[in-house]
Amino acid sequence: MTREEKATKIEGLKEKFSENPFFYITDASGMTVAQINDFRRLCFQKGVEYVVLKNTLIKKALEEVEGDYAPLNETALRGFTGVLFSKDNSKAPAHLLQEFYKKGLKKPVLKAASISADLYIGSDQLDALSKLRSKQDLIGEVISLLQSPAKNVIGALTSGGSTLAGVLKTLSEKEEK
Repeated sequence: MTREEKATKIEGLKEKFSENPFFYITDASGMTVAQINDFRRLCFQKGVEYVVLKNTLIKKALEEVEGDYAPLNETALRGFTGVLFSKDNSKAPAHLLQEFYKKGLKKPVLKAASISADLYIGSDQLDALSKLRSKQDLIGEVISLLQSPAKNVIGALTSGGSTLAGVLKTLSEKEEK
């Protein structure tokens, strides 16, 4: 690869890392071609992009992206490296890996993941990553929590209003007798 080709590839990777706030770094060494093809097919079905890249290209691209990705250099960017990119769903690659593991394989192994520039290093983080709530889920929970007291007050006033009217009517009828 010439310097110009490397520079172009790094620039493309930089854009990809910037556009995709969720990416998982994996190690698929030891997998057969058929297994990798099955994995790529599953990635395509789930809307996740899988790319095998050179570690030096990843390092150089991440150096130019906003965020601190230096811890990945010592831990995740060694050996055979594939990257799973997801634009919209932080859990999609984690669920994809778990689904692939159900077929009896333990590869590709999760080396690290970046969820909105937060790093999760090690394959033991896969369960935690699969249980993360999306931003939309969290916003929905906050909105429902904020709406709950207002709904309770409105409900109490509505039901209390008819009760209060009944009490006033009864009291006014007693006074007339």
